[in-house]
Amino acid sequence: MNGKNREDVKIGALVEIVLKADQRTGKLTKGCVARLLTNSPTHPHGIKVMLEDGQVGRVQKIL
Repeated sequence: MNGKNREDVKIGALVEIVLKADQRTGKLTKGCVARLLTNSPTHPHGIKVMLEDGQVGRVQKIL
């Protein structure tokens, strides 16, 4: 699963996100989803989430 569909991303799921500051490099950050921030059912760049440590980014991979 690639994280572009909101229904695939669950709270508590282990995911890899790309932070806004890392979008140019594509560096991924691993963490657990605390909140879903995107309301639409899909997003071409990935669903925006907040991790449990407070970092915000778009889901690239669901682990």
